[in-house]
Amino acid sequence: MTTARYSHLLAPLDLGFTTLRNRVIMGSMHTGLEDRFFNYGKLAAFYRERAKGGVGLIVTGGISPNRQGWLLPLGGTMNSAGDIYNHSKVTRAVHEEGGKILMQILHSGRYGYHPFVVSASGHKSPISPFKPGPLTEAGIESTIKDYVRCAKLAQKAGYDGIEVMGSEGYLLNQFLCARTNTRTDRWGGAIENRMRLPVEIVRRIRAAVGREFIIMYRHSLLDLVEGGNTWEDVVTVAKALQQAGVTILNTGIGWHEARVPTIVTSVPRAAFASVAGRLRKEVTVPVVASNRINMPDEAEAIIARGDADMVSMARPFLADPDFVVKAATGRVDEINTCIGCNQACLDHTFQNKRASCLVNPRACHETELQYVRKPKARKVAVVGAGPAGLSAATVAAECGHHVTLFDASDKVGGQFKVAMQIPGKEEFAETLRYFARKLELTGVDVRLNTRVTREQLLAGGYDEVIVATGIKVRMPPIPGIENAKVLSYLDVLLHKKPVGKRVAIIGAGGIGFDVGEYLLHDPRHPLPLPVDHWTREWGVDLKATTGGGLVHAHVAEPVRQLYLLQRKTTKLGAGLGKTSGWVHRAVLARNGVVMLGGVQYDKIDDHGLHITVDGEQRLLAVDNIVICAGQDSLAELMPPEGQAQQGSPRFHKIGGAALAAELDAKRAIKEGAELAASL
Repeated sequence: MTTARYSHLLAPLDLGFTTLRNRVIMGSMHTGLEDRFFNYGKLAAFYRERAKGGVGLIVTGGISPNRQGWLLPLGGTMNSAGDIYNHSKVTRAVHEEGGKILMQILHSGRYGYHPFVVSASGHKSPISPFKPGPLTEAGIESTIKDYVRCAKLAQKAGYDGIEVMGSEGYLLNQFLCARTNTRTDRWGGAIENRMRLPVEIVRRIRAAVGREFIIMYRHSLLDLVEGGNTWEDVVTVAKALQQAGVTILNTGIGWHEARVPTIVTSVPRAAFASVAGRLRKEVTVPVVASNRINMPDEAEAIIARGDADMVSMARPFLADPDFVVKAATGRVDEINTCIGCNQACLDHTFQNKRASCLVNPRACHETELQYVRKPKARKVAVVGAGPAGLSAATVAAECGHHVTLFDASDKVGGQFKVAMQIPGKEEFAETLRYFARKLELTGVDVRLNTRVTREQLLAGGYDEVIVATGIKVRMPPIPGIENAKVLSYLDVLLHKKPVGKRVAIIGAGGIGFDVGEYLLHDPRHPLPLPVDHWTREWGVDLKATTGGGLVHAHVAEPVRQLYLLQRKTTKLGAGLGKTSGWVHRAVLARNGVVMLGGVQYDKIDDHGLHITVDGEQRLLAVDNIVICAGQDSLAELMPPEGQAQQGSPRFHKIGGAALAAELDAKRAIKEGAELAASL
C-alpha cells in the first residue's frame, strides 16, 4: 500500500523478524473499555475497524501489570492466565484484518486513583488524592517480575509485542526523574541508578519473550516539569534501553501534571517532531515521532526529512478509522480530522467515562451506533447546517435516505464558523471541510441561502423533518443594553465589528473565554502560530538544555485590557473541559485579564459598565461590552405541542435547537448521528 505522495509514510518497515505494512502507529489511548471484561467484544470491534483502515501498528490503552499499577480501582490488568481469553478477542480481530497490535503495559505509580499507589519516593502527585508509598527493594523486584509476567501473558494472548509506558509521568518516569526520585539506594541518585528499573524491566522482558517479539518503549523526551531530565539524561537512558533489547523507541512529551499543553488544539501541528529527530541521531533502533500530528502531509514530512522512522497518531484514529487507506488511495479530503479538542476522549477518560470522539461519535461505540442502509428510504429534511444538522444529514444519507439540507447562510458550518475564528481553534475548519465533502459523497441536496418555513416543510412531502436551527444570542436585561458600546459575541467573531482597547466581557463560560483569547491575539502574528512563537510563549526549550526542557516564558504586552465577568460566585471557567480548561485560564491570566465573579450589572452608559462587586460600586471605563451571557434555542419550526397531524412529517429537534445551555458540539454531532441512524 503506497502512493507517490506518501511514499515514506506508507513504506513497509522491516524489523528483522517481522515487517510492518507502513510507518503509521495508532498510539495508545485509554478508552474505558479495557477495564471491564464484558467490554472486550466492543474493544475488539473498535480495533478491528482501525486495522481494516490500514494502520501499520496498533497500541492498546494502558494495561496494568499488578494491582498497585491500576489507574483506577479494578482497572484493566493482565496478571493471570484467565485474562488471556478476553485479550485474544482483540488480537484475533486485528490479525484478521492484516494488522499488528501491541499491548501497552502501564504502571500508574503515584498517578493512580486508589489507596495502593506506590512510587520511587513518597512524593504525592498533584493530580491524585493518594500519597504513594515508596517501593521497597523487595517491592521493586516484585514489580519487575509482574512486568515480565504481564509481557509473557500478552505474548500468549496473541499480541505481536508490548509497549512499556515510560513517559507522561507514570511509574517508570517517576523513577527516572530527580523530581520524584529522591532515593539514596541503588535505584536513586545519578541517572545510571534512576534508570535501573526501566532498563532492568526491558532486559528481563526480552529474555523472557525471545527475540521475535516487539518491545516498544515510550520514552519521555521532554518532561516539561521542574526537576525533569536533561537531554544528556534522555540520550543516556535511550542508549541503555537499546542495549537492553528494545525494538522501537516511541516518544512521549510532558507529564500529566505539566503546565505546558502538549496535545490540545492550540499546540502547533508536529511541534515536537524535531526532538524525536535529535534522538534518532543517537540510536540505531527505529524512533517514533508523536504529539499533534493529525494529517498525512505532516506525517510524511516528518519521516521524509529524517526526524523519525514512524509516526504515532492516537486520537486521529478516533476521528477516522480509515485514515491510512484514505491517504493511500488519494482521498485525503475525505479524512475526518482530529481537531485536538479533548472533549470526548481525554475529558471522558478523566471522568471515568467511555471515550469517544466529538467529530466521530461512533468511536468506541462501533457495535452500538451503526450506519447501515435501510430497506425503505425515507424523505428527510434537515434545517440548519451547523454541526448537528451536518451530522444528521450525512448519516441519514449514508443510511440510504433522500436528504435535503436547508440553511439561511451562504456556507455550511453554523457555530463552527464562529469557533474557527478563535486563535488555536483553526482546526475546526477541517471538520467543515470534511462535512462539505461528505455532503457531496452522500448526495445530500444542499440548499443554502434558503430560509425555509414550517408551511413549506409540511407541504414538501417529507417523512421526517430534523430541526437543527441552533441558537440566538441572549441579551441580559441590563439597563442601557442598547448602548452602541454593546456587542454580541457574534458581532465580534463572525461579523468582525471593530472593538476598542478596553473591553468588558459579560459571561465567563466557554464562549467568554474564547472571545477573550480572540481579543488578546495580536493581528500582526498570522495564525496558526509557528512553533518557535508558541515555544517562546509557553517557555519550552526543544533542545532540553535545561532540566525538563523548561525556560522562562516570553509574554508579549497584551494588545487589550480585558475584564471577564460573571454573576456566579464560582470559579470562572468552571465548566471548561477538564484537560484543556486550565490552558485557557492560563492564557488569560498571563495576559493580565481581570477576572471577577459575583458581579451585579447595574447599568451601561457612555462612560462604560457600572457594576457592583462585594457590595462596592465600580465603573469599568471600557470602550466596548461584549455579551457572552448565554443563548436561547431557535426552534420556531417545531409544531406546537399536540398539533401534529396524521400524514404530516415527524418533527425532531437536535443540537442547540433542543438545548441551548452551553454550546456543545459533542452533543450536537452525537444527537444528529444517533437520530439519523434510527430513522
